[in-house]
Amino acid sequence: MSSTMSRRGFLGLAIAGVTVAGLSACGGEGGGAAGAKKGGAELSKKLALPTFTAAKIPTPDLPIDAGQDPAYLKYPTELVKSVATPPGDGKKVTSLTQTWDVAPPAPGQSAYLQELNKALGAEWDMNIVVGDGYPDKFNAIIASDDLPDLVWFPPNQGLQRVPELLAAKFHDLTSYLSGDAIKKYPNLANLGDVAWKSAVTDGKLYGVAVAYSKFGQVFLVNQDYWQPVGGTSFTSADDFFEKTKQLLDVKKNKYPLEPSYVNHVHMFSHWYGAPNTWKLEGGKLTHQYETQEYFAALELAVKCFQANLFWPDPALATIKDKVANGQIGAYVESFPGFLNDAKTQKYNLGAIVPFAATPSSKPVYNAGLGSVGFTAISNKVDKARIETLLGVLNFMAAPFGTEEYQLVNFGVEGTHFTKKDGDLSFTDKGKTEVPTTQQPISFVIGSPSALFLPGQPERTKLIHEFETKVAPMLQQRVTTGHFSDTYTQKSGELSTLASDSIVDFVTGRKPLSEWKSFVKKYMDKGGAAMKAEYEASIAKG
Repeated sequence: MSSTMSRRGFLGLAIAGVTVAGLSACGGEGGGAAGAKKGGAELSKKLALPTFTAAKIPTPDLPIDAGQDPAYLKYPTELVKSVATPPGDGKKVTSLTQTWDVAPPAPGQSAYLQELNKALGAEWDMNIVVGDGYPDKFNAIIASDDLPDLVWFPPNQGLQRVPELLAAKFHDLTSYLSGDAIKKYPNLANLGDVAWKSAVTDGKLYGVAVAYSKFGQVFLVNQDYWQPVGGTSFTSADDFFEKTKQLLDVKKNKYPLEPSYVNHVHMFSHWYGAPNTWKLEGGKLTHQYETQEYFAALELAVKCFQANLFWPDPALATIKDKVANGQIGAYVESFPGFLNDAKTQKYNLGAIVPFAATPSSKPVYNAGLGSVGFTAISNKVDKARIETLLGVLNFMAAPFGTEEYQLVNFGVEGTHFTKKDGDLSFTDKGKTEVPTTQQPISFVIGSPSALFLPGQPERTKLIHEFETKVAPMLQQRVTTGHFSDTYTQKSGELSTLASDSIVDFVTGRKPLSEWKSFVKKYMDKGGAAMKAEYEASIAKG
């Protein structure tokens, strides 16, 4: 995977096939993990997904009439206890995960983890990859056969031969989770079908879905950077381009755009109205790469690169400090990253709402896909302990408004946070221990999205306002709920081909005149077969 697309925004990428080989793209393909062998897709279509049971949550403070996430300006006064007794067995629960933040404090130095362990009745123990490098660590652990209890399978980091790996080294959890069996774990039953589809492989459930917002990538800005050109309201792509050129100041090391070329093409494609991977008309599919709208977004990215608008070092690992000090004006984040930055970053945060690139364009906003992969249970775990681990994950997946959610996300009152006048504020100890530890936890297991930013009701309103504006533009994938064996077998290869090629085009290593040749190669290597299989599935309803 290209270094220009392996950071931050990986959760919401919309390039077709940017997935683990054999996994759905964050669950959006209706169990695209199905099919290590031909016929796996058909098996997965017949699987009874976990029965959805909605949890009771507090009444939101802001409207949810357009499908926004429930948003809270004040913290609930009464919390629900969703897990009656500690689910653990007194032993360690080991896991492999990742963080895009700094490493958390060591467990022995973290009052947060110590209190969490008491509530779990277990010792939550994470092997954390900080920044890039998760696939390397994953592969090394698989090769050593020294697997932790819980292994996170991310949706788009190029892991290979996942269906075979799951069958060989992880427990089949279908009998514990499918249909009404999930009711033993009510917080997991609250995750919903869209999330659960990401954990389906060959008609089986090999893991617990990791919940994720339906809202996709976001084009974030430091609003102060854009004040000289009147802010981030744009009348066209040309208007955007001219204003960014005005803000470029090489002598002062100020560049409007971070160097995530693939993610920027995705953002630009919203403005031109490109499809969310596939366009469906008359029962026939067209891939986004085959559309003029996506090509126009690529042309704009090339134009921006030629004008020197991207930060010059494509290997830049962290950018928030440069956004904060006014050196970079805009960057692409996943939606959970948007929430995290709203909680932690001090600069004047804002988000660009998609606009019409041309007078004839109809702007869109690509939906996220409901989960960020799944967490599997190693077959090194004794079968008798599976229910214990599922109980621990059920505790960790508790929704907003529960005692368990409060502990997982905010820590212990008096130690990590205080409550006053309907608000919650982190203490200095809380700021140090909780966010840095909760992020790697959230990749192992997550709760349904809710908006609450301690001490920052205005930023909660900012995010809710963004959701309200993009909700009418929200564009789901038309292949959601459908299956393709070729997608399973070829997605890793196509992912690399697409990301590397787009970077080559943007940076000028390949001329745009070769774009059609790339599209033909992409379709010949699996895109056309995927199209045919999805069309057949769609025709069957």
